[in-house]
Amino acid sequence: MARGGITKALVQKARSAILARGENPSIDALRVELGNTGSKSTIHRYLKEIEAENAPRSSERPSLSDNLTELVAQLASQLQKEARQSVAEDRAALSRERLDYQQQVRNAQAQIDLLKESVQAMEAQLQGARSQLQAAQEQKHQADLANARLRQLGSDLETRLRERDAQILSLEEKHNHARLALDHFRQAAKEQREQEQRQHEAQVQQLGVELRQLQQSMIVRQDQLTQLNRDNERLLTEARLLRNEQDAKHQQLMRETLASEVLRQDKARLDGQRIEIEERNQELTDELRLSQQQAREQAIRIAALEEQLQQAALRAEAATAPE
Repeated sequence: MARGGITKALVQKARSAILARGENPSIDALRVELGNTGSKSTIHRYLKEIEAENAPRSSERPSLSDNLTELVAQLASQLQKEARQSVAEDRAALSRERLDYQQQVRNAQAQIDLLKESVQAMEAQLQGARSQLQAAQEQKHQADLANARLRQLGSDLETRLRERDAQILSLEEKHNHARLALDHFRQAAKEQREQEQRQHEAQVQQLGVELRQLQQSMIVRQDQLTQLNRDNERLLTEARLLRNEQDAKHQQLMRETLASEVLRQDKARLDGQRIEIEERNQELTDELRLSQQQAREQAIRIAALEEQLQQAALRAEAATAPE
């Protein structure tokens, strides 16, 4: 009895498998084929018995069918070995290609994600630019309203200046008339001095009173004139300040107009970049679709090769099966 369950039939099967691979059925090869079980002496004894049984008799020659069977077995073993090697190589190549395609798909997806983030950032910038443009337009509208108010105020000030100039001219005419009347009165008093000596003092007193009244009136008019001059200077100063403010508003409006133009140019540039990104995103999507199609084709090829491998294995088994 063989130790470890080794039987003559198992040794016979292992010997046939080694011969089918075109190798030498040595004791060590048989023991490896049997899974490193069994003693070498038992394997040697069974091998000697099998070789003795399979050895051709001296009086008989091996038949042609035996030779063909052995040749077919060897060919089937060789074909099976080559088929397994080819399938293993194809599987390794397909595995590498599959990994490459998966890596390409991951890279494409990463690029798509980056492009999406870039598009979102650019849309945020575009929204900010739109907000700035709207704010600039609102500021321009406010500046237009302020300029209109300033123009109206300037017109009102000019009207008031013309009115003050007219008042000053009227006061000057009154002052001249008063001076002329005083001169005429003095001349009349001088002419009548000899004839109305007794009435001279009364008339002089009356003239003094009138003179004082006229002087007081002149002082009042002079104060009014001084106040009008001060008001005129103040109004001129306010007019100059308003003109300066209007000029500043105009310069600010020009700067805001330039800023609005720059914002419009930035918007046009961002729109161009967004269109380019969308086109690139479409190209990457097409490349991803093509990669997926190629992956499906590779899967179909793998399935076809596996089916061919199964058919080759079936043919090899059919060729090696005993009739």
